[in-house]
Amino acid sequence: MQFYLDGYRPGDPEDRPAAPGHEEGHGGRLPEEVDVLVVGTGPAGVVLAAQLAEFPGVRTMVVERREGPLELGQADGVACRTVEMFNAFGLAEKLVREAYWVNETVFWRPDEQDHSKIVRSGRVQDVADGLSEYPHVIVNQARMQAYLLEHMRKSPSRLEPDYGLEATAVVVHPDGEYPVEATLRRTTELGGSEDVTVRAKYVVGCDGARSAVRKSIGVELRGDARNHAWGVMDVLAVTDFPDVRFKAAIQSAGGNILLIPREGGYLVRFYVDLGDLDPADREARKRFTVDTIIEHAQQVLHPYTLEVKDVAWWSVYEVGQRIADRFDDVLPEERGTRSPRVFIAGDACHTHSAKAGQGMNVSMQDGFNLGWKLAAVLEGRSPESLLDTYAEERRAIAQELIDFDTRWSKTMGSKVKDPNNPDDEGLDPQEVERQFVQAGRFTAGFGTDYAPNMITGEDTHEHLAKGFPVGERFYSAPVVRLADGKPLGLGHVAQADGRWRLYAFADSTRPDAADSRLAGLLRFLADSPDSPLRRFTPAGADPDSVFDLRAVYQQGHRELDVNQVPEVLLPKKGPFGLTDYEKVFTPDLKSGVDIFDERGIDRQQGALVVVRPDQYVAHVLPLDAHEELAAFFNGILVAQA
Repeated sequence: MQFYLDGYRPGDPEDRPAAPGHEEGHGGRLPEEVDVLVVGTGPAGVVLAAQLAEFPGVRTMVVERREGPLELGQADGVACRTVEMFNAFGLAEKLVREAYWVNETVFWRPDEQDHSKIVRSGRVQDVADGLSEYPHVIVNQARMQAYLLEHMRKSPSRLEPDYGLEATAVVVHPDGEYPVEATLRRTTELGGSEDVTVRAKYVVGCDGARSAVRKSIGVELRGDARNHAWGVMDVLAVTDFPDVRFKAAIQSAGGNILLIPREGGYLVRFYVDLGDLDPADREARKRFTVDTIIEHAQQVLHPYTLEVKDVAWWSVYEVGQRIADRFDDVLPEERGTRSPRVFIAGDACHTHSAKAGQGMNVSMQDGFNLGWKLAAVLEGRSPESLLDTYAEERRAIAQELIDFDTRWSKTMGSKVKDPNNPDDEGLDPQEVERQFVQAGRFTAGFGTDYAPNMITGEDTHEHLAKGFPVGERFYSAPVVRLADGKPLGLGHVAQADGRWRLYAFADSTRPDAADSRLAGLLRFLADSPDSPLRRFTPAGADPDSVFDLRAVYQQGHRELDVNQVPEVLLPKKGPFGLTDYEKVFTPDLKSGVDIFDERGIDRQQGALVVVRPDQYVAHVLPLDAHEELAAFFNGILVAQA
């Protein structure tokens, strides 16, 4: 991390100085007008708020109907992609230190000799090699949200949620600077309630499956319940089941279990198949108790024993998948005629079972996708049309999740086939393992591939950098920083700060040669009036305030001299004009991984990889495609004075 740019100061560098006007928050007095009102502090809401907290010029208000932060979360599976996102907030190390690491997944099925018993039938590595440097981990949702809330408090915005406020209605007026009127209800000291009104430029409903924001804009969740019940419990237990500290998919003649070890070394989560429900009996699910769940778990684990000592949390849910037909307030026939003012994210727009371990992760990516876009529009860096891409991109991803969860829930809820009965039409036990391996990339969080739109280009030049597919998240690889020889992951240098990334991979020509493609690109970016850096960086701002330009040379770090690096890669920043030496990298040959080979960079021509603020590859271009680079950003950013 970098600090001291504005002058030396003692203390925790993560506790950044408050921006002017944010030293004391709003002092308990609710503002009448805000730029963004975030409703709800679930996974989507806290990621969105943490992103917006990086922009003190954007007035953000976060409300939560609970009286305080979440203490016991329901979700716990954290995909590799989500850990990568937490790294952009500077929180990955804290997360992985506390979490349980899912290293392997084991599979159990009925013993062919005695169908009443279970036996281990398979074992696979949970995350395939090469997908990410970060593991798949398990940690309580409440802890993850606490990390982000702390990040907000330490941000220049000093942003903190206002608790005990429930959004009951949202109305979008046709005009005005703050066209969205939100009605918030709070409990009074005498036990009654009162309504207060806040006007906003934008409102984001992250208020769960019963979202009042969603209902206010006339959107419904559409889908079906599966009339199949699962019990879930977090327990401290004593058992002789040998794989209690492995993630385990267990199929037995009497039902199924998905077992998830939890953080801390002792806690274990059980998802227990409770069977089909009578659709005519609306009270059926409510009659299950925690003792019912424990009894079913004991039956499935036979011949192993399970003695539950303490139950931290339990619930029973009915499997179902639902998705909203719109993710914002713009009707299909209105699209293109006006920009959205109200958005929904997370469970407010997609709900599904918990067994795929994707709900919290996809919800957080909703917030990460939207946050930088709102900031870019509100700060005048991008046109309002940018906001249309949120619904366009995230609804497609949510539909993929719904489709996957439908298949996986059906598989996990199916009766297992009796190998001794040729007429049994149950599920082949090997099918669970096959589907798990097949879906590994998706469940790790890497199934997202954004289609071409205003912020994601075509894949015309993708052959120049085959390891950075356009529309997918920017893969990391080992590099060495030229200025100090530090080895690190190139994908991990990006922060959640709303900046676009330009990664220029050098061609084979000597860096100082007149015909070097990289040198030509750097001259264009530094000097041309058509350069995106010159056109879109505000006067007086740091040179890298909009574009974070970085270069990777083919030579080793001992073969280059930092004083020979073009000035555009050594930007002068802050009130003292200090030099940023952290923009130039070389391959980490000591690691045995050359990033040019690892990520399929054309060594002869080099490549420019353009990366969105949410870490997805927006474009791959030749180093000399100056006009194409300029044209791409002309449609995304607004020229600055």
